[in-house]
Amino acid sequence: MNPSLLMTVYVDETDMCGEIPLYEAIVRRLLHHSIAGATVMPGTMGYGRHGRVHHKRLFGVSDDRPMAIFAVDQESKIRAILPEIRAMVQEGLVTVAPVEVA
Repeated sequence: MNPSLLMTVYVDETDMCGEIPLYEAIVRRLLHHSIAGATVMPGTMGYGRHGRVHHKRLFGVSDDRPMAIFAVDQESKIRAILPEIRAMVQEGLVTVAPVEVA
């Protein structure tokens, strides 16, 4: 079995890449590079290095929710796309961790 990695990318809901949301641009790049799987999940609440709390407000309106993009594939494929993803993320965080795929 080939070693697998989980890449997690943390961005804000309002971060953009040209005309589309950054999280969508990242998922499209992952798909273009045939990464095995990717999922975007909105965060209910969170904060980053600036210490500003992001969360859902009254009536479910967001003040810029955190978003997490999870991608899993073989280590070689994740490492190959990692520089491109890092270049796309200006304010967020990118983490990589080994995972066991069952």
